[in-house]
Amino acid sequence: MDSRAWRLRLQEGCVIPAHPLALTAERKLDEKAQRGLTRYYIEAGAGGVAVGVHTTQFAIRDHGLLEPVLSLAAEAARGSNAILVAGACGRTAQAVREAGLARDLGCHAALVSLSALREASVDEMIGHLKAIGDVLPVFGFYLQPAVGGRLLSEAFWRRAAELPSLVAIKIAPFNRYQTLDVLHGVAASGRHNEIALYTGNDDSIVADLITPFAIGGVTMRIVGGLLGQWAVGTRAAVRMLNEIHTLTRADAPVPPSLLAAGARLTDLNAALFDVANGFKGCIAGIHEVLRRQGLMNGIWCLDDDETLSPGQLELIDRAMKAYPELLD
Repeated sequence: MDSRAWRLRLQEGCVIPAHPLALTAERKLDEKAQRGLTRYYIEAGAGGVAVGVHTTQFAIRDHGLLEPVLSLAAEAARGSNAILVAGACGRTAQAVREAGLARDLGCHAALVSLSALREASVDEMIGHLKAIGDVLPVFGFYLQPAVGGRLLSEAFWRRAAELPSLVAIKIAPFNRYQTLDVLHGVAASGRHNEIALYTGNDDSIVADLITPFAIGGVTMRIVGGLLGQWAVGTRAAVRMLNEIHTLTRADAPVPPSLLAAGARLTDLNAALFDVANGFKGCIAGIHEVLRRQGLMNGIWCLDDDETLSPGQLELIDRAMKAYPELLD
């Protein structure tokens, strides 16, 4: 897929699941299940996948799994129109190396985590993004502080949006005020028509997607989602996003049924992401649903201590029974 085609698809808005990591009971990469997950997402209608991101477990880098995992995704997606987004983490030298690896494997953009730059200035962070953008187009990322992100100001987002290499932003602070900081920054940059806005706010997916944001004299929309929540129920997510696109493009009223579905999705997410325990079981919660669907063989994570929290399994049971229409 050439640059113009995937960028147009990104601008139109699509479902991009944050890809989990399939492991064996020995905590080794389960290549068959990993390929199967990628195929599931593509066959469910996802516009792409994000690999090597938080849901894939940042620790893959410590276990020498980044290249194998990216390679498997590229292999499974070959022949499709899937947009491949690769995580780029660490300080600048490491992130640039990871972006180069992703480019060589056929990935289209780098989702850049700024967690390793917690004390960096705005100038330093912008330099970091620019260095990565010289290698691969940048997908900006506001990761919520509760899982390792840092606060990012409106001024930062304005300068980030001014970078020609920045093609999209995943807005995932799980905070309405900080979500608006991103939108104000993009509006001020003058590039609001060039940057694809994606929700990563798993707690307010529908609200983000149905809202026209009139800011700074321009109206912007969040057109799609790059979400851990959409790593499960992907076909249902595609149906929901298609319905939202039909409504927003026609400037039609939002039916109460869609608002109600948004509330149900947030309730489901609370169980999967282990909100009651500060998101400690969020990855294991996604694994549990995929295990029940036969797409993973277990909920194992690279860290032995990363698993479901006490009481989380019961919450997942309740949510899955209550909201089957949100799952596949």
